[in-house]
Amino acid sequence: MSGEYVVGLEETRYGPKNSRVGVDVKSESAAAEPYLVFPREEWRELRQDATLSLGKPEIVSLQGINSAMSLEEVVEVFLPLTRLLALHVEAARGLLDAQATFLGRAARKVPYLIGMAGSVAVGKSTSARILRELLARWPGSPTVELVTTDGFLYPNADLEARGLMNRKGFPESYRRSALLQFVSDLKAGAREVRCPTYSHLIYDVVPDEERVIVDPDIVIIEGLNVLQTSPRPNQRWVADFFDFTIYMHAEVPHLRSWYTERFLKLRDTAFRDPDSYFHHLAGLSDAASIARAEKIWATINEVNLVQNILPTRERASLVLEKGPDHLVQTIKLRRW
Repeated sequence: MSGEYVVGLEETRYGPKNSRVGVDVKSESAAAEPYLVFPREEWRELRQDATLSLGKPEIVSLQGINSAMSLEEVVEVFLPLTRLLALHVEAARGLLDAQATFLGRAARKVPYLIGMAGSVAVGKSTSARILRELLARWPGSPTVELVTTDGFLYPNADLEARGLMNRKGFPESYRRSALLQFVSDLKAGAREVRCPTYSHLIYDVVPDEERVIVDPDIVIIEGLNVLQTSPRPNQRWVADFFDFTIYMHAEVPHLRSWYTERFLKLRDTAFRDPDSYFHHLAGLSDAASIARAEKIWATINEVNLVQNILPTRERASLVLEKGPDHLVQTIKLRRW
């Protein structure tokens, strides 16, 4: 725990009695820390009576090309998280009902918004899909939608015209006003909202294709920069609309290694499709592929991570910290 102070649960409100979790709120220095820190073995105890509703075949079907997730990872990390989210969603609905009672009007349905951020290759997409499936199987079968911010990128033609093709994924490569309008409509309680779609095969926004989201209970919005806030005072940004936010973290050397591994796997699979934007890379040797991947990582992905993505980590409600084996080792839960 790297010197963190811990206390038994008989002294806190978190988790089952006799567990050792979180920072010691009696410590003056610890009291200034915004996060409770949980090693994985402590976090898994907070699952309590949450039950797994996904089988191994379903978990496998939700995995990314380089982001395998074991049944154990789902049970020990994501089941406790869904229990926490269930409590948060219930509390949020209670506040809406209380406000409606105060105003003397019927409560309107407003979806609970979850933002998920983190670097390229950290495993956001797989984690978001697993989380969506688990949340959708709560009692009452809530409608849970997953939206990635890729669809809100400028089309490649526009990026080329703006000189931004090599900065795809950087904040300036997104149609911020469209993304902001999307989350604003969700939080305004619009029954039907639309969002653009993106194809990783063609590496571009799909022209004239929209996805329609109808009457959602929970919406997960996953993307590199979703936790950013506007640099301008009094200007709202997407992060302002989230009810709960998750940041997936790993050290840069691990991310670089995972990105290179993913590149090699894509070269042998998706890149071989003649319609793939990256089809011209399918014939690269291992050495050339590794060199190309490391160059892309060093000049684009790591720059974006250091400049734009990593600085948003401390805004997250929850931080999932991964080790070199791609497994979550530590969970940090914001307490204020």
